[in-house]
Amino acid sequence: MEAHYIGFNMWVQAVEQAGTTDVDAVRQAMYGQMVKNLTGGTAVMNTNHHLSKPVLIGEIESDGQFQVVWQTKGEVVGDAWSDYIPESAKLTADWTYPWVCGNCEKPRFGNSPPAGL
Repeated sequence: MEAHYIGFNMWVQAVEQAGTTDVDAVRQAMYGQMVKNLTGGTAVMNTNHHLSKPVLIGEIESDGQFQVVWQTKGEVVGDAWSDYIPESAKLTADWTYPWVCGNCEKPRFGNSPPAGL
């Protein structure tokens, strides 16, 4: 539910910033968008299509509620690929124009700028 809340609000902000609903323009406007999340922190959209968010670890109580037992002091930058798995450590994700890269070893160039750039 939190991901939907964050994603929708970031999308609205990006559409307003881009001045259009054109997918490529909105994608570029998404980077750096910030939305208050439901745990009291701020989620930030990174150029790799992942969020920076606080991390909370909890345990389920007997009444079905969650008790937070540990949390980060701030936001943790989301990483598209694990640096600890050899196959993915070499991969990168950078979707800022002119790059077109979500699962490649080095960014590739896109063909044309998105509308509005």
